[in-house]
Amino acid sequence: METLGNILYYTLHPFQLRNILQWKMQHNPIHQANVMSGSESRQVCFKFLDQSGRSFSAVIKALHPELLIPISIFYLVLRGLDTIEDDPSIHPKTSNDLLRGFEDVLEIDGWTFDGNRPEEKDRELLVYFHHVIKEYKMLKPVYKVIIKDVAKIMGNGMADFCPKVTLDNPDNVGIMTIAEYDLYCYYVAGCVGEGLTRFFTEAELCNSSLLNHPNLSHSMGLFLQKTNIIRDVCEDYEDNRHFWPKQIWSKYVSDFADIFEPNNREAALDCSSEMILNALEHVKDCLVYLAWLDEQSIFNFCAVPQSMAIATLELCFRNPALFERNVNVKISRGDACQLMIECRQGLPGLCRIVSRYARRIKAKNSPNNINFSEINTICHKVCYSR
Repeated sequence: METLGNILYYTLHPFQLRNILQWKMQHNPIHQANVMSGSESRQVCFKFLDQSGRSFSAVIKALHPELLIPISIFYLVLRGLDTIEDDPSIHPKTSNDLLRGFEDVLEIDGWTFDGNRPEEKDRELLVYFHHVIKEYKMLKPVYKVIIKDVAKIMGNGMADFCPKVTLDNPDNVGIMTIAEYDLYCYYVAGCVGEGLTRFFTEAELCNSSLLNHPNLSHSMGLFLQKTNIIRDVCEDYEDNRHFWPKQIWSKYVSDFADIFEPNNREAALDCSSEMILNALEHVKDCLVYLAWLDEQSIFNFCAVPQSMAIATLELCFRNPALFERNVNVKISRGDACQLMIECRQGLPGLCRIVSRYARRIKAKNSPNNINFSEINTICHKVCYSR
């Protein structure tokens, strides 16, 4: 039935199929990883990497050989942290202890965790986490330090915010301000940008001066995280969590739950417009950061997620499906392939992507939108921030 559905979809959307075929035929990685060689643990790690998403896995596997394994392990370690934070079925004390001490488990041979609910997407990663630990221990000391530093920042930040964002916690006050929202996004994504910049410079594949501009790497992470928070608002709410700051949503509804009521759809769309406006403020910094990256595989690795983020924001903008249950707001595989093709053209290609989606957001903007003029202004800035 799924195959029949795919045939029907691509019959009605031939350009999507064209993009997929074009990517498969023309994709020629700068660096080709032989993922079938190496230890059992390494092959298991690549399997989990593939499960995270085909497009993301593809750009990691095309990284410079010096960074392929370190960044793969870095990603899987942080994915493990995210899997603990994401699972509301884990007892709060257990979750808190795991998050705050996660950097220490990297030194424990054979450590695994099987306490996630069965439906948790990356449960298997933690069940077989001893393979990640084994590969981590074989990394160069400087790379291990980076991974532990970021895991410590992220784990403690997640633990600090878990009580705030859990709706069924009696002490919950939620994320109140935009500053607090930015801090949360720093803990779960901005510090990742810092870590990646350290990887790039330690490998001597990036100008070390980039370390002197942490605001740029922070924006790289915040833009991605804010996009995910906007897109996943309904899914998070069903898991009894919410991350949208009260400073924004309280302008539109008196209680956060009201944002999902059909009678409040226009208010919800205006609220999501302001959330998207807040995310778009990071785009200029992201482009400046990417302009510093000369090594093509590193540029692709950083640029592809950013291109998919702005495409996702355009899909979310003024989209009622964002607030409907069991609706997956996600860019198509064909669009993802098109974005990866364009990112191979370097910064000019990425700028064209950003401008295109900013223009589409502006075209969807309506004078009835409370944030109409602000959206138009930020889209204009994004279109010409080169």
